[in-house]
Amino acid sequence: MKKLSRPELFIKLAKPNENWVSRWVKKDEFVWDYLDLYFENWCSWWRASSTLAKKYIVEFDKSLTSWNRVDAIRLNWFNNESSWTQWIRKDIWNFYTKKRCIVLDTWKPEVDHKNGWKNSEKVMNPKTQEFSDFQPLSKAANDAKRQHCKNCRKTWIRFDAKKIWYPISYYKWNEMHIWDEDWCIGCFWFDPIEFRKNLKFTWN
Repeated sequence: MKKLSRPELFIKLAKPNENWVSRWVKKDEFVWDYLDLYFENWCSWWRASSTLAKKYIVEFDKSLTSWNRVDAIRLNWFNNESSWTQWIRKDIWNFYTKKRCIVLDTWKPEVDHKNGWKNSEKVMNPKTQEFSDFQPLSKAANDAKRQHCKNCRKTWIRFDAKKIWYPISYYKWNEMHIWDEDWCIGCFWFDPIEFRKNLKFTWN
């Protein structure tokens, strides 16, 4: 399993909601699996991660003690000055809008970010986007995916494909999402075509 950076580990512990606002996490929670997050006075490991520091507004609480030190941290939405955007590059948009929906085989699809958490710096920056980061989905399919991705972000539990009569839930990772951008891989909605290719059975 990929080792998480300390900012990624904090996000896993803080569990921000669908609006990317987390609870206040006190420093005394940095124990056991989260011991790497512990610091004395200042949370230097967050600012050391330029990617996440630019993406999120991070708030620090110094009111719990009289030493002017950071005692609790929370995420509070996205940083509006970040280069991250939901805009899809025009050549990618034009390519996929001419395709059929990969779920319902209908025309005039919407162009979908495969990563429903939209937490990949590469995918959320038009300058670094690739065609493989997107897929054509009809409005009906994309609306369904959007609801399931929203629920995943809220509960941190990935969509179970057995609910739509597939014999497996996902072909990679387990049911818990851990924020990592690669953790959407293996979910049906991330890439229905690749999901079907990984079915380990024969239809009767």
